[in-house]
Amino acid sequence: MGRPKEHDAQTATALLEAAERAIEDQGIDSLSVRGVAADVGTSTRAVYSLFGSKEGLVAALAARAFDVLGSAVARLPRTDDPTADLVQAGLTFRRFAIDHPSLFAIGVQRTEGLPDESWNSPNAARIAALSVLEDRLARLRSARPLGERNVRSMAIHFHAYCEGMAALEIRRGVPMDNATMERLWVDGLTAILHGFQTSTTSDTILAAVAGDTLAPD
Repeated sequence: MGRPKEHDAQTATALLEAAERAIEDQGIDSLSVRGVAADVGTSTRAVYSLFGSKEGLVAALAARAFDVLGSAVARLPRTDDPTADLVQAGLTFRRFAIDHPSLFAIGVQRTEGLPDESWNSPNAARIAALSVLEDRLARLRSARPLGERNVRSMAIHFHAYCEGMAALEIRRGVPMDNATMERLWVDGLTAILHGFQTSTTSDTILAAVAGDTLAPD
């Protein structure tokens, strides 16, 4: 029999959860390998064995952000209304950001400023989560006439709205209660999804803007 691994996936998950709690309680600058290990009841060796360094731990948190978000969207039921399903996906993004503000900041908004080489794992997780969203947008494209819009561009627009709204809500840029904010999310998501179904394209609008700009007085 092979020797059992001293530090396994369960330990890694516990360490990531401890790191997330530490950041939410005291901020990213307070994060320490020793503190995270003590919270879990293990040694600093476990952290270094699993993540390589404190920087590796933060990179793993960034990847975890997309793992948590992508898994939550993937678990949503599929109905015969792809638009409603996508609104639910957007609201799931909202719940993720509210429940995991540190993961949202580190992974989605990349506020930690990790060096480029540290983003290999987070980027793989981000692509996997994006594919979950694109799959649902592909269902919308199959069910509705969307002109020349492609799934990737729609995913970027959809994500940008969700990230912006979440950032605004987390920093309390709009003093509204939870129910009102949720209605704003639903209204905005619905408007974006219906906008995808219009026949007017960005080329048409850009041409019109250029025409107005260049037209003589």
